[in-house]
Amino acid sequence: MKQPVTLTRRGLGGLAAGVGIALALSACGGSPLSSPSTNAPSGAGGSLTVGSADFPESQVIAEIYAGALNAAGVTATTKPNIGSREIYFKAVQDGSIDLAPDYSGNLLSYLDTNASQVSADDVYKALPGKLPQGLGVLDPAKAEDKDAMVVTKATAEKYQLKSIEDLAKNCGDFTIAAPATFETRAYGLPGLKSNYNCVLKGLKPFSDGGGNLTLQALLSNDVQVADIYTTTPSIQDNALVVLDDPKNNFKAQQVLPLYNMAKMTDKAKAALNNVSKILTTDDLISLNRAVSGNQKQNPKDAAAAWLKDKGIVK
Repeated sequence: MKQPVTLTRRGLGGLAAGVGIALALSACGGSPLSSPSTNAPSGAGGSLTVGSADFPESQVIAEIYAGALNAAGVTATTKPNIGSREIYFKAVQDGSIDLAPDYSGNLLSYLDTNASQVSADDVYKALPGKLPQGLGVLDPAKAEDKDAMVVTKATAEKYQLKSIEDLAKNCGDFTIAAPATFETRAYGLPGLKSNYNCVLKGLKPFSDGGGNLTLQALLSNDVQVADIYTTTPSIQDNALVVLDDPKNNFKAQQVLPLYNMAKMTDKAKAALNNVSKILTTDDLISLNRAVSGNQKQNPKDAAAAWLKDKGIVK
């Protein structure tokens, strides 16, 4: 077994805290943003600032966006580690930054807590109508970072599991490792029951976001299934099996740029859409391993290597 990677995950958590911080910053005229970290080339017009959330995956994607923009002749700098969605969304809205990477499903849920769209196409189509005036989203990537039902290879072979539909036949024998909120969240135990008639034997709550404690519980057969995000390197590193979700119990979470329309040019849009055309979930897994595993690579360096590998930067 390879060394597990523990990441701070993106999501809807911390809403009240995030809103409180954002309001406090607004009231005092302050900003949560740090100084630009990317040295952008001079001579390009329409300089853009790319922000990121406060976890490694978002920081790497922001550096990829900035690198692609600079390669296209659009001057771009980064302001990483801004904070939760509540904070970086406000920063995009007030022009403190010009864009930031986001995740389609969670962005939609943030804008409309009652949004019922779950498939990739439906979520993306719903976003423009929910965004405040002056904000937009560009093309979504194939890359997704979403909840997934994961089992060991041995369990998958024993029970012939390829999808959650297959799991439903034996749910009564399985205990799941997941956050405590999985018990009541729409996509958690209630969703598994309503979408797949899957009523699990029990839930063992873990607060590590699908990290090492969750992984060890699964590998030791203390639990038989776990809720782990799809871009977590430990899935590949331990040959775990991600069960297909044909009924979209888990809302699509495609990576896409959230942007302020004020300074976004067609050239910039084309450069960012080109990134989305290329970026895959496997890419995110590799990038997460690079920045959060034993390598502890700088997000900017990891992004630069990806951009060069994909031919975006020569």
